[in-house]
This record gives sequence, structure tokens and C-alpha cells, in this order.
Amino acid sequence: MEINGDDCIIQDASLPNATFDGESSVLRSSLFLDHVGEVSMVLNSDGLSWKLIESSDNDGSACLGIKLLSKVTTEIKFSDVYAVELTNYGLIHKPNLQNAGKRCLGLDSHDFEMYRFTVHGVQRAKTQPSLWVLAVYTFGHKDLQTCRIWLNRVNASLKMEVGRPKNLLVLVHPMSGKENGCRTWETVAPIFLRAKVKSKVIVTQRAGHAFDMLKSMTNKELNAYDGVVAVGGDGFFNEILNGFLSSRHKSPLPPAPSDFLHSVGNNDNPNVTVADTGQKENHPLLPSPTHTVSEFSNFTTYRDKDEDPDCFIPNEEFRFGIIPAGSTDAIALSTTGVRDPITSALHIVLGKRVCLDIAQIVRWRMTSTSKVEPCVRYAASFTGYGFYGDVITESEKYRWMGPKRYDYAGTKVFLKHRSYEAEIAYLEVGPVEKNPTPDRGRQVGGVRALWGKNKSERVICRVNCNVCNTKSVNESMGFPRATPYSRPKETRWRRSRGHFLSVGAAIMSNRNERAPDGLVADAHLSDGFLHLILIKDCPRAMYLWHLTQLAKKGGNPLNFEFVEYHKTPAFTFTSFGNESVWNLDGELFQAHQLSAQVFRGLVCLFASGPEV
Repeated sequence: MEINGDDCIIQDASLPNATFDGESSVLRSSLFLDHVGEVSMVLNSDGLSWKLIESSDNDGSACLGIKLLSKVTTEIKFSDVYAVELTNYGLIHKPNLQNAGKRCLGLDSHDFEMYRFTVHGVQRAKTQPSLWVLAVYTFGHKDLQTCRIWLNRVNASLKMEVGRPKNLLVLVHPMSGKENGCRTWETVAPIFLRAKVKSKVIVTQRAGHAFDMLKSMTNKELNAYDGVVAVGGDGFFNEILNGFLSSRHKSPLPPAPSDFLHSVGNNDNPNVTVADTGQKENHPLLPSPTHTVSEFSNFTTYRDKDEDPDCFIPNEEFRFGIIPAGSTDAIALSTTGVRDPITSALHIVLGKRVCLDIAQIVRWRMTSTSKVEPCVRYAASFTGYGFYGDVITESEKYRWMGPKRYDYAGTKVFLKHRSYEAEIAYLEVGPVEKNPTPDRGRQVGGVRALWGKNKSERVICRVNCNVCNTKSVNESMGFPRATPYSRPKETRWRRSRGHFLSVGAAIMSNRNERAPDGLVADAHLSDGFLHLILIKDCPRAMYLWHLTQLAKKGGNPLNFEFVEYHKTPAFTFTSFGNESVWNLDGELFQAHQLSAQVFRGLVCLFASGPEV
């Protein structure tokens, strides 16, 4: 056998230890699998498979007439293999069950020394399919050339797997969660090393470091990487996302009712121009100061990336990754199904891809008395006001408590039971959907029967989700996937004004340890909708019932009369109080008046969706 400079195997008919079928597409050999025994292994276009070669009856594999069988994996697909390496000369251990049989019969057992190669892959945990665990298979043979043949053939097959990253920018937040960002990266770094993924690792030194870095990088510099990986929590990912999009995302601002736009301006002049703060470079999405606010409500066509050769998004090849190391890690849980650094690292090196909806939030006023100073922010998982904003504000006082600060802050905010007067307007898309509640089981005190809605009707987002993969109306019309909703004739604005305990807009399900099904169980990663949840003022006991339903697996927290739930592509918010603090992916954002819209599948993530 000869191996050329490109690691291409040239068949040598004189080699007795490996058999090639057809045009070298199938490779067969007898190998020894560590802790299993001698196997007949086959390599084909899909992966590796092996079958245990049965030994004679007197080999000690039976004890007192009872056959000892080993339940082992017999195949692995190349889509689940991330590395293969030659481990040179060493021990191949005898089967555990076979050794037990020999000890039962009083026979001696020993291991073999031979040349070895190891295949690194992934297995789904039997009890939790979304949890991926490392799978290591070490094969041995007395002939080194045979091991090299297998090594090169497997490597050649792995090179044919598309979408796998080769070069990544890794940003580590050292203070995330329990200050374990660096330790988390050290845990998963060997996976990237084995997979031969080059990783430029930067540990952030201050708040906003990642934002400034992504914002200042040119598209040419970013093109040197296949993606950016965040080692931290949801807030750290939000910082990276905003740094990336702030100078690259070109789009119209969110639509709004005409009177909302008038209320943004001066009372005497509803067509007030946006003030030039001298920081236009910080808000590249905003129109020129010579444009009037009333013009912002016009629907405009999303600019095609072919018009701008430097336009970086939408870009399905460039992906983000999250290795969870935060306090909540809702994004990792909602996109992989588990909060596990190993699982997330395996999604990255295997090149998994899922598109994410991103919400664009434009703050028009910070306070009721402040000037109009538009500020654009983005969110990937959730934006919330009232209870959600108060919890984040309160928790900032107790950062020394670590993740437990959220439970403590949440309890304090719940006991205060504050409500806020506000008006929310949202786009109602298409015909009005009636979802009457059955009369049976209706409870007194303003709550619907929790069994009124059939939970089997929920369409949960999962791997290869049909909802996320279905083309939207915009895509059918030839618009890019990440186009905002642009059919105003089929929409109308609805309003809700009153006192609210909380206002929330979920972009994904937001599964977390405190809400195992998420804030909205059937929200999808890429359905093009914001899931607007309005919690009206109600007795504390009723609100507690709502919260307990959130914390319950299989609960139904939206089926209360004081809860409004709407799927919408855009909404506006105006506060009538003095305080107005929002929670954007776990980060504080003060806004007295804002508008928001969602972009379907604006960015891609190294994930495949939860296997639920």
C-alpha cells in the first residue's frame, strides 16, 4: 500500500489484512475492539459497523452453561463521528463478560498488545435523547499498515461531511454563572482539539468587551472564521449578537400605528425629526436625521445582500455557538434540549445548523421626560417588562449569590406585587382566530380551566421541525428568509391598555430549570413570530397560580383570563408611569417607549433543536 501526499490510499493487492469491495468504497477487516473482542468491521459510505466474531464454546464465555452476552454498540454513522486518531502500540483489553466467565471457571485471562486507532463520536443518552455523550471506540490490529488504512479511510469520509467548522473565534466570559467560564472551556477544549478545529480563544476583560470586538471587526476579518462561539450565559450571547448585528444588519425600523409615532414627537409637531446625537455610528440602522418619525412606519423592501457586496447577513454558513456557563442558559436549553457543555461542543464540531429568529427592539424614549433618542437593540430569546424587569434589577444587587440571586430577587418582587400602567399595540396577522374556552370546568376568580386546552394540540419545536422549515409567505414571494413581515393590507393593529404585572415577548420557548416547558411551550426557533404575553393586574394568589403552572412540567400558564397571549410579528409599548425597565436576554434595558419586530431566521446557530 502507498499513501500519497494527500493522504489518499492507493490499493495494494498484496496486503492480506484488509479487503476492498468494488471501487474501494467498502473496506472490511477483522479487528479487535477494546473491551469487546474480535470483530468483523465494515466501512461503507454511511459509517462504520462491526459484528462480534463468535468464539468456540470452550473459550470461557459461558459460565455453568449460561452464555454471557455483551450488549455493545455495533455501528456509528460518520455524521456522529468527529475525530479519528492513531494511538500507536498498546493494550487491547479482553471482553469484561468473557473475563468474568474465565474467572468463574478458574481460567487465566490476559490482554493483548497491538497497534491501535481510536474513533471519537457521539451517542444519545438512553434516558435523555437530547443529552449527547462522548463515545470512544479503540480498535487494534497486529499490523500497523492495516490501522493506517482504516485511519485514512475514516478521515477521508469525515472530510466529505459538509458544514463542519475549521476555524472558530471563541469568546469566554470568565465571570458567567458561578465564575466558571474558563473552567467550562477547559472541559470542552479537547473536543475541538481532536476534531482539528482551530480556535482563537479570547477571555473578555470587561463588560462590553465582546460587543466592541464584534462591532469593530471587518467582514473580511470575520470571514476568516466559520463562526463565533460564546462560552457564557444568555446575557453574554446577547452582547455578542448585538456587537455582530449593530454594524451589519440593514433593515427598516419596526412598523407602528400612526398615533404611536405621533406620541413619540413633540405635541406641537408630530413630524419631529430624530435628534442627531452625534453618535450615528452607534446606531447604523437608524434613518438619516433629516427623515421624519412618521416616515418610519412605512413598510419597505428588505435590501437584497447582492446590492451590497460587504453585507454579511443573512449568512447560513457563518454560525454562532453557545457553550452554556451561565445562570439560566435558556438559549442552550431551547436549541439543544439540555444545559450541557459537552452536548453543545459536539453540536459545534459536528457542524449542526438551526436558524434563529431575532427580535429588533427600538427604544424611542428612555424616560417619560427624555428626548427622542432612538436606540436599536437585538434579542434572541426574550424581552420582558414589569415583573421580569424588576427581577433583573433586583438581582443585580445580589450578584455575589450567584444563580440563587434570581430566586431571592423573584420572591422579593413577587411579594411587592407591583403593576404598571401601559399600552401595547400589536399586529394581528391574517384572519382573527377564535379559541373559545369550554364552559365545563370554568373556575371562579377569573381563571380558565387548566384542562380547557388540549395539550396534544401543541406543536413543539424539535429536530427537523416542520414549522421552522416551512416557507413563509415572504419566502414564497421571493423575499429573503430574514425579511420582516411586509404585507400591511393583511394586518391590523390591536391594542391592550391597562395595569399589567408583566409584559413579555418570547422569541423561542425559553426552557429553563424554573420553567421546564418554557414561557411558551410551543414557541419555535424560526417561525417568524413574537409570542406576546400580557399579564394583567390580578390578586397575588392568582398570579402565584400562574407562576406555579410555569414551574410545572406539562403546566398551562397561558390559560388564565388575566393572561393575554398573541402571536405577532411586531408590537409597540408605551409606559404611563415614571419607571420602565426591560429585560433583554437577561440584560437591563431602560425604555419608556419602544417598538419591536422579529426577523425570521436572521442568524444561524451550531445546534439542531431539542430532541423532545
